[in-house]
Amino acid sequence: MSARIAFGLLSLLAGMLQGSEDYPSKPVRIIEPFGAGGGPDLISRVISPKLTELWGQPVTVENHPGPLTSQPYVLVASTSSGITSVRDLIAAARAKPGELRFGSAGIGTGTHLGAENFNLEAGIKAVHVPGDTMPKAIADTVAGRTTYLISPVSYAEADIRAGRLRALGVTTKRRSPLLPEVPTIAEAGVAEFDYPIWYGVWVRAGTPAEVVDKLATDIARVLAAPDIRDWLAKHGADPMRMTQPEFARFVQSESESAARIIKAAGIKPQ
Repeated sequence: MSARIAFGLLSLLAGMLQGSEDYPSKPVRIIEPFGAGGGPDLISRVISPKLTELWGQPVTVENHPGPLTSQPYVLVASTSSGITSVRDLIAAARAKPGELRFGSAGIGTGTHLGAENFNLEAGIKAVHVPGDTMPKAIADTVAGRTTYLISPVSYAEADIRAGRLRALGVTTKRRSPLLPEVPTIAEAGVAEFDYPIWYGVWVRAGTPAEVVDKLATDIARVLAAPDIRDWLAKHGADPMRMTQPEFARFVQSESESAARIIKAAGIKPQ
């Protein structure tokens, strides 16, 4: 079982709806729902100047903690645990079934489902200790209150570099340029494991199909620009080349994968 869970969602709003022939005829807002500094915020602020140039209308980003690219999470363990590899982690969990504790940014988040997906694929059981935020979850693992967690690379990188966390594997099929020395989880022992972060753009229901098509075409054009591709690569992200219908099918597939993880792991809402 593999899954790609939406860590960030972007909603593109443009005031009054209009036909594609004159879209957009007024300023456009990108509503970023997870707050400043995260992956969705960084990526939306990189593409907005390009869209401004392309459309001749201001494109601004507003943070309202509420496809574009995919990139990896990283599985990390507390240095104090003595765990240095994916195989070590699996062995430790199997030696003490249900006793190891793993963290996340909260129940039902991508980091929670990612860890549950890892547990299922690795055939281990552990206790979930949700944090209120990703920094809190990482702090718990650094302090040894939890043994491991799956985190966006950007949140965990400083503690990995400082030796406070041990990077065991990245969750994508390819290694991350941000952590080239870290194997993929599949390489490290859990065959076929693949669980990247992905970001997408949504518009409100009722937006004319021709406007949706124009947005999809123009955003894909921006993501293909050499400077944007270089920036994405530097930050460990790959553009997702999908038409709007392909993306709709992708989202449906991902929702079904998430539902399977939730059911198999017995996750209950708070």
